[in-house]
Amino acid sequence: MDKNQIFGFIIILALLIGYGIYTQPSKEELAEMQRKQDSLKRAMIEQRIKDSLAELKDSLSNKKIESELNTADTLKNDSIRNRLLKSSFGIFSNSAYGKQQFVTLENQKIKLKLTTKGAYPYFVELKEFKTWDKKPLILFDDNDNRFALKFYSDNKDISTADLYFVNMQKDTVLDASRQKQKVVLRLNAGEGKYIDYIYTMEPESYLVKFDIQFHGLERNVASNSSYLDIDWNSKIRKQEKGAKWENQNSTIYYKFYEDEVKYLTETADEKKEIADTRLEWIAYKDQFFSSVLIADDYLSSAEMSYVKDKTFEKYLKHVSSIISVPFEEAEEQHYGFNYYFGPNDYDILKNIKGKNGKKLDLERMIPLGWGIFRWVNLYIIIPLFNALGYVFGENNMGLIILIMTLIIKLVLFPFTFKSYKSSAKMRVLKPQIDEINKRIPKEKAMERQQATMDLYKRVGVNPMGGCLPILFQMPILIAMFRFFPASIELRQKSFLWAKDLSTYDSIWTFPDGFSIPWYGDHVSLFALLMAGAMLVSQLLNKNQMSGGNAQMPGMKLMLYMMPVMMVLWFNNYSAGLSYYYFLSNIITIIQTLLIRRMIDEDELLAKLNANKKKPKKKSKWQQRIEEMQKIQEQQQKNKKRRR
Repeated sequence: MDKNQIFGFIIILALLIGYGIYTQPSKEELAEMQRKQDSLKRAMIEQRIKDSLAELKDSLSNKKIESELNTADTLKNDSIRNRLLKSSFGIFSNSAYGKQQFVTLENQKIKLKLTTKGAYPYFVELKEFKTWDKKPLILFDDNDNRFALKFYSDNKDISTADLYFVNMQKDTVLDASRQKQKVVLRLNAGEGKYIDYIYTMEPESYLVKFDIQFHGLERNVASNSSYLDIDWNSKIRKQEKGAKWENQNSTIYYKFYEDEVKYLTETADEKKEIADTRLEWIAYKDQFFSSVLIADDYLSSAEMSYVKDKTFEKYLKHVSSIISVPFEEAEEQHYGFNYYFGPNDYDILKNIKGKNGKKLDLERMIPLGWGIFRWVNLYIIIPLFNALGYVFGENNMGLIILIMTLIIKLVLFPFTFKSYKSSAKMRVLKPQIDEINKRIPKEKAMERQQATMDLYKRVGVNPMGGCLPILFQMPILIAMFRFFPASIELRQKSFLWAKDLSTYDSIWTFPDGFSIPWYGDHVSLFALLMAGAMLVSQLLNKNQMSGGNAQMPGMKLMLYMMPVMMVLWFNNYSAGLSYYYFLSNIITIIQTLLIRRMIDEDELLAKLNANKKKPKKKSKWQQRIEEMQKIQEQQQKNKKRRR
């Protein structure tokens, strides 16, 4: 074999490997293949039953015997079926064949429907909420959700999602509006052997207690493993008008045991993460609603992933988790969980505690920002917002945002005034700065800078005085950017032309599905008003900028480009956020006009010039520096004399 043949063989091998990797099915495709294989398995069993009966019939030529065989078909059918199911499902064979039924458990807040095939939540409706188009808000239904406990029993791969449980209460509808209700669904595995799924619901709660109990299966389950697997697959439904924005706020959250909360990045087409240490809970989070599985003790590990549904017609993401839980060979084995099916409301999530009052940090699912921005939201914005909501009512969100903006701007007014005054000082000193620049050429940049700083020092001006007050205001501006889109309190609250302050407002939608890239298929009036107010505010403050920066071409371009960029960004954002920024800019314009009347620039310049004549006290630091310089100069003179 020559070099060309070897090289060609390597290329072909690489192509085959690359093709194999490229065509490898995704996790969802594998799950779908598994479901198809399960269906095929059942179909093959039925077909084998029919084939066996047909072979028996063909082998009998006597019509009388054949007639007797036909009358015994049912008995033989059952016998053959049981034998085949036994070979596939072992001790669970009697539960592998049955009829799917449903059990409904509901209180004032949620309606939960359980299926006896798999005994998992089949349907969940949040009764207090509606979708953006006023339909019942359903977290999942039909094939949207699938929960299976997977393990080996006598060398057979068992999935509880394919087995039929028995409703031990017999009642198919249980009302927990006034008192606690419990449903026990049992998976029989022979005399004295079973698995119970126990669901308990209390009045006025979004929590559903979920317990799994093994009885008498210590010698039949996971004899070669110390773990069982939970396979939880679900689809996050589209609930809001702005599907793209909703998708960017939908993902999987999880909490490490007695540690931090993490999440899968929301913006990817698909994402996968493996947590190989203990976890406390896993959540499938939408923008405003979540399904959370909370362990009483801990989850051993988990492999979590999602795939984005690019159509956004009904679903946003397909999410799945393979969760490991410990298993011990004992006659009784118990797993305790809680399901949370409810809104991403900060106060509700914060008050949910784990076993023995353990703090769960479920409120960390609400994206309020990080570091100082989150602190501003937690300790300033949310308390203020809640207080105003208590006073004015939750249906007056437009008024609440207006008053909240006024309060924030009034609190920040001293910083705004100080910033404007500092900029005014720099502006009235500009002729003297220009004189220094004319006197000292560009080549002597250091000397020019020293002369400028000396002027500032003599008149008592801090060149950074206009920047520092603005820095104090930035955390609030950024915190509000995170607060409004995450606030479920704004959901479906109308104000003026905006029907829902939690999503974008639209005064006109482009016809025939037309859409502008980076902008969208509609026109948000609040976004336009915000950009217009921002432009007016910047024009008013243009001359306030010190030096020649205001005349620089780059600054002039940014002056007009920034409002345009804000229109593009905010056209699909929360109308409440655009409304807040619009109000903030309007108040800034009013404050600027008032401050201009309060500050006499001629009088200010006179005070600055008068400061030049005042003797300047040297600080201890300056005195030490000067003493050190004198010592160094004396040492240099002594060295020269010795030479």
